Amino acid sequence: MRKIFNTLALAAAALSLTACFDLTEQAFNRIEKDNFYQNEGSVKGAIASVYYTAEGSFGEYFFYLNEFSADQVAWRVWNGGQWGWDNAEKFVLSSHTWTSESTIIRSAWNNTWGAIGECNSIIHDLETLDLDAIGVSAEHAAQYIDEMRTLRAWCYYNLFEVWGGALPLNTEVTTEVPGSAAENFDEGCKVIFEFLIKELDESLGNLPKNNVNRMNQATNRMIKARLLFNAQVFIKEDHFSECATLCQDILNGTYGTYSLASDYHDIYNIDNVNCPEVIFALASEYGKSHGNAYNCRNVTFLPYNAFGDPLSIFGSNNDQGRWNCVIIAPSHDNSGTVLPTGGTDTGGKSFLFDYGDKLGAVYDRFDNRDIRKAPYHADENGKWDGLFLIGTQKDYYTGEVLPADADRDGQDLVYVDQVGTFQNKGRDLTTVMSPHWGETNSGYRMLRYPILPDVCGVDFRDIDEVEFRLAEVYYMLAECKLRAGDSAGAKDLVNQVRQRYFKASDWATVQNEPGPGFSNFDLDWMLNEWGKEFLCEGRRRRTDLRRYDKFTQGQWWFFGRGEGDDFYPAQRDRKYEWFPLPEAALTVNPGLVQNPNYVAE
Repeated sequence: MRKIFNTLALAAAALSLTACFDLTEQAFNRIEKDNFYQNEGSVKGAIASVYYTAEGSFGEYFFYLNEFSADQVAWRVWNGGQWGWDNAEKFVLSSHTWTSESTIIRSAWNNTWGAIGECNSIIHDLETLDLDAIGVSAEHAAQYIDEMRTLRAWCYYNLFEVWGGALPLNTEVTTEVPGSAAENFDEGCKVIFEFLIKELDESLGNLPKNNVNRMNQATNRMIKARLLFNAQVFIKEDHFSECATLCQDILNGTYGTYSLASDYHDIYNIDNVNCPEVIFALASEYGKSHGNAYNCRNVTFLPYNAFGDPLSIFGSNNDQGRWNCVIIAPSHDNSGTVLPTGGTDTGGKSFLFDYGDKLGAVYDRFDNRDIRKAPYHADENGKWDGLFLIGTQKDYYTGEVLPADADRDGQDLVYVDQVGTFQNKGRDLTTVMSPHWGETNSGYRMLRYPILPDVCGVDFRDIDEVEFRLAEVYYMLAECKLRAGDSAGAKDLVNQVRQRYFKASDWATVQNEPGPGFSNFDLDWMLNEWGKEFLCEGRRRRTDLRRYDKFTQGQWWFFGRGEGDDFYPAQRDRKYEWFPLPEAALTVNPGLVQNPNYVAE
C-alpha cells in the first residue's frame, strides 16, 4: 500500500495539482478541479502529493532548525567556519548567529507553506466538487477533508514551534496573502494556539485508527498533546494536567491499538510500518518520494568515504551523498597530550562528570550497560547493533583502515569524542574547544536508521521516517506526573520504555538508577531521558530545552562558559528562542509583522 501511495504522489506532483502556496508569492496557479478529479483514485493522488511536499520539510529543514541549534548535535567546521558546500549555513544554527536572511529559515518557511496551500486547495475542492460525478461517497469525502485538516494542523504546529505569533493564518484558497495573526506577538501566539486546538478537535472524528502512513486519530491527538505539553513556551500557560489526561487516553487505546516495541530495532528497520510503537511514519521509497535521501538523521553524520569502491564502512556502494561535518556534541574537552591519530591520550575531562554539565555530553550520558552505546555494526543477515560510529573506521569486508580526508592528509580515520585541531595546524588546543575549529576525526557520529551491506538488499532510504511513536506519549505523561509531584509515577513510565535497552541481568540494578551524572529522578533527569530516547530523531530537542528554560540559558560544551567571551557568551540572547520571519517573506507581504526581537536587523 505504501508504494502505491507514493506512486500516486508522484503522479499528482507531475500534473502540478497545485503550485506551492508560498507566502513569498502573491498568487498561484492550479489545474481546475473539474479537469483533474475524475475518480476517487485522483483524489487519493492529490492527497498523497501533500505528504510528498511536506516530507521534504519535516525530514530536512525542521531537523536542522531544531537539532543543530540545540545541545546534542553540532555542525563542526574547519578553517574558521568555511568548510561546507553551503558556506556554513548550518553553522549559524549551531552558533546561534542566524538572521532573517538565513537560507535554511527561508527554505523551511517556503516548503511548509507549500504543503499548507495544497491542503487548502484539496479541502476546498472536496467541499465544492460534485462527489457523485466522480464516485466519492460523502463518508469518504469527510474522511479526506479531516485528513487534510489534520495534516495542515501538523504543518502549522511545526511552523508555530519556530515562528510563534508572527505567523499568519491561512485556511482558504485565495490570491490574497494574509498578514500575521496579530500585531502583538504574544496575542498572535494565543490566536494560533486556539486555532490549532479547535482544528484538531474538529477534524478528529472521521480519521481512521492505526493507519501508519496517513493522518490518524492517535497522530491528531499527539499533535494536540504537544501543544498542551509546551503551552508554557507558546502562550505562557500551564496545560500539563490536560496533556496528562490526553496522553492517558492514548495509552488506554482510545485512539488506536499501540504498544511499546520490546526490541528498539523494530522502530527503525525496513518493516517499521508493522511495529506496534509506530503511530505515524512518512512513507519512503527512494526515487518515488523524498525518503531518507533528504533525511538528515542519517546522511548528515556520514563521512565522505562511507560508501563505494574500493573502501566502505558499511559494505555498500550506495550513491548517497554525505557531509562529514555533523557530530553529536562531544563529551570531553581537549586536555591531555595530542595523539597522531587525533584526540588526546587522556580522552580529556568529561563535561558531564568533571564539569557537571546538565546538557550536551551525549555519549557519556548513556549507561555503559545500555546496548545502544555499542559501536555500530551490521552483519550480512541484516542484523545491526549500536548507534555510534566511534574509534578507528575500517572497510567492512577487508578490515583495512579507512583514510581520513582533507585536514588529516590521508591519515587513519579515527573518530574521537572531542573536537579540535589535534595536529595544531595554525591553532593551539584549548581546554574547551568550539566547533569553529575541528578536524575530520572530531566528534562521534551516529546512525538512527541502519545502513546494511548490499547483500541484504535493503536501502536505508526506503525505510519509513518515524514522526510519532508511543514512547513520546509515555515520556510526556511521565513529565506531567513529575511536574505534579509524582516522581515514582514518572520513573515507572520512563522505565517501561528504557527497559528494552538493557540485559535482564542488568535491569534489576539499572531500573533504580537515574543514570550517569544524575542522583535523583528529577526534572534534570527527565530532560536527560528525553535527550537519549529521541537523540537525532528531529523530535524538537530545541522545544524541550525551551520548556526547561535552558535553550539560551543552559550550559553545554561551548555555550554557557565564561564571561566575556564575545562569540560564546555565558548566556545567549533570548531573542534566539524564536526564529525571525524570512526577509523575503516580509518583502513580498507587508502584512507580516516581524518577531519583535529581530526588528532592528
